Amino acid sequence: MRVLMLMALAVWAAGATMAAAAPPPVAAFARLEAIQDAAISPDGARVALLGGPAGARSLNIATLDQPGAKTVPLGDIEAVSIDWAGDDYVIVRVGFWEKRGPRSQYRFERNIVVSAEGEVVALLLSNDQASRYATGQPIMRVIHGEKPAVYLMGLQQTIDRSHVDSRIVQKGDEQVFKWSLWRADPATGHGRIVEPGNFDSRYFEPDSEGDARVRYEVDPAVAKARVFARAKGERRWTEIWREESGGAYLGYSDPEDSVYLLQVDEAGQQVVRHRLSDGQIERVGDPSPYQPRLVRDPYTGRALALMAGGESMEVQYLDPEIGAVHGLLTRALPDRDLGLVSWSQDRKRFVIVADGADSPPVWYLLDWGKKELSPLGSSFPELAEAPLGQTQWITYQARDGLEIPAYLTLPPGGRTTGLPLIVLPHGRPASRDTNSFDYLTQFLASRGYAVLRPQFRGSRGFGKAFEDAGKGEWAGKMQTDLLDGVLSLSKDGVIDAQRVCIVGASYGGYAALVGATLHPAAFQCAAAIAPVTDLQMAQLHVVRGSGRDSSRFTGFRDQLANATREEMAAASPVTHAAAATAPILLMHGEQDAVVLLDHSVLMKNALEQAGKSVELLTFEGENHYFYRPQSRARMLEALDRFLTAHLPAS
Repeated sequence: MRVLMLMALAVWAAGATMAAAAPPPVAAFARLEAIQDAAISPDGARVALLGGPAGARSLNIATLDQPGAKTVPLGDIEAVSIDWAGDDYVIVRVGFWEKRGPRSQYRFERNIVVSAEGEVVALLLSNDQASRYATGQPIMRVIHGEKPAVYLMGLQQTIDRSHVDSRIVQKGDEQVFKWSLWRADPATGHGRIVEPGNFDSRYFEPDSEGDARVRYEVDPAVAKARVFARAKGERRWTEIWREESGGAYLGYSDPEDSVYLLQVDEAGQQVVRHRLSDGQIERVGDPSPYQPRLVRDPYTGRALALMAGGESMEVQYLDPEIGAVHGLLTRALPDRDLGLVSWSQDRKRFVIVADGADSPPVWYLLDWGKKELSPLGSSFPELAEAPLGQTQWITYQARDGLEIPAYLTLPPGGRTTGLPLIVLPHGRPASRDTNSFDYLTQFLASRGYAVLRPQFRGSRGFGKAFEDAGKGEWAGKMQTDLLDGVLSLSKDGVIDAQRVCIVGASYGGYAALVGATLHPAAFQCAAAIAPVTDLQMAQLHVVRGSGRDSSRFTGFRDQLANATREEMAAASPVTHAAAATAPILLMHGEQDAVVLLDHSVLMKNALEQAGKSVELLTFEGENHYFYRPQSRARMLEALDRFLTAHLPAS
């Protein structure tokens, strides 16, 4: 195996060797990833890595086969991802929080341009005053070449107002901005509008010439999406899909001048290719019970693969060459989930990431011509030799007969029966866990606990019927799905049903508190991180931030099946605080703009008034996602103490 001479990267990849029997320290799990993202330049000459030391972010740019690297310190900032724009510029996507209005905070994302020589040169759309109000500026496409161009979404101001409030997605008289497609020069950051949007527009997809071919819209009044498209050479938009018809829009493929759609009928889910030139529709790939994601070539825009997830990611390759690369890697790195993260335009060099639920991500450079793999480093180097839990995919039946999939992680050491259990429901109900590395799961397993991550009804990725089954069931069947998982493991002898705690963040924190209050006999303790505790308060927060005619509000109401005030109160943990019997730990960031700290304060007060055991820890300067490693470390340490006191693993 050829070893790259990237001295700075070697520092990132270096980690302490652990004693085989000792659990890793908290800091090994709480750190920010040593390598968070990687990208190779179009000419294949340079690789850029986003990551750095445990408590700070930096961008490292190295010329391949040469010693040394240029390091650009990014400091204490939320770095999101990187990509190349031509061979001379790296785009670094960053996130930050700002207060708008008396109570509302919003998360903004922006794109910083760094030269290949390591100099910060521009901020995309820096010349547009309207776009400073956009919470995000997603990049839709980069066209490489001698003069690269970045196509991204920005705002177009429609009326001149001296005061602009925070409700920037309203439709009608209150609407100030429209989402439009911009073309930006990475050398200057300056941009111009190339495709004006309308009040319902959310994004455009351009072709290799920069012409918009797809317009994606959401009507905020009903939170329903529609997709319009036009063939090359045409200017008239034609509707090709609407949400009411079922299925999903997957994306546009440039050389084929086609859109990919997911169709759903009695036979199941099938991906089809809709040719824009003549309207012909063709079946693509094999039917799948899961909703796939379309992968496209960043240079040509051609559809390369369909990816869908059950236990782990299932890939159907539409491009034989890319499929051959993946096949080679599967043989070289067995029993790992593999991601082709980035590649050169001639497809001679690839950046690869390999990980799994039981193995932290490791990054590689593949020289396709020589069939050689070179390690770039690990995302969690201190865990390289550490004992980690073993994860398996299981299914069990809910009490109404619905089959519920789940990940079960057993602690290291080989014990498989009579284990203490942590139920760990995921956040954001319409999402899902994956087979990738999760630091919280592995931390809990390293302390001697089995960890169950149920993909309860309402979770996304298992078909529309499964997702729709969660509507209106936040405190109902979504919760009993968790209890049925505990019952199944108990019947099999894997866990001790008298030694179960529930832990979760965001919606998972809500589920933990619902478990502690509506099903108090099931759990010996509960820990909630940034939880929703009062559904009416959560709804009011959405209204204040986005308005009642926003898609965010209608989406929230749809999740709750348009529950009445009385029904929301009945489904709120704070209403049932007096029913709790187990000790409860609450942890919340003071700058949380997604779920206000008020939720945890309200829950703490209600529990204390009822004479219950509760502790609230607040985190200064921390947001909803516990981005800072010092906050993560404090959270894990507090959770460890809490579990040791109320659910000792031995």
